[in-house]
Amino acid sequence: MPTSPTAAEREKEDAELKAKEAAEQATLPYKWTQTIKDVDVTIPIDGKYKGRDLDIKISKNALKVAIKGQDPIIDGELPHPIRVDDSTWTLETVKDGKEISVHLDKVNQMEWWAHVITTAPKIDVSKIQPENSNLSDLDGETRGMVEKMMWDQRQKEMGKPTSDEQKKLDILEQFKKQHPEMDFSNAKIG
Repeated sequence: MPTSPTAAEREKEDAELKAKEAAEQATLPYKWTQTIKDVDVTIPIDGKYKGRDLDIKISKNALKVAIKGQDPIIDGELPHPIRVDDSTWTLETVKDGKEISVHLDKVNQMEWWAHVITTAPKIDVSKIQPENSNLSDLDGETRGMVEKMMWDQRQKEMGKPTSDEQKKLDILEQFKKQHPEMDFSNAKIG
């Protein structure tokens, strides 16, 4: 019966996987980073090019970045849809030439991307350590849900009723006041 790998063996496997991933990513003609909300791609190009020399198309499910008359630098399907109206590209001068910066705004802001286009090598998204987010970064509905969960957690820790349990108790109290003739001494809430 095979034994499960030791912590040292797992660390070695993780390090080998990370090195393989880094080597694959280094071969790409661009660099990319992401947050849970967006993806940023930077592509170094020769300093002689201007914006009019570029052929860049950003659509909901695909990305093409090329210098006119040349093979595309990036051309393929995105792994997940983006918000086209909130996605942009710029051409910036950097110390050793120019750089095309592409900003892609994710539609689903609750998932990590394994690659920029589906034909590129994947990264292991399970190893991503997300940055701490602030409640103020969340949309109203999500923020309300998280705040309720946090409040309920604190209530449980203090041995007090959660918001849902409190709502039931309040309804029962209201019902008792409306029906004083009824006996609630053996009532159980569950």
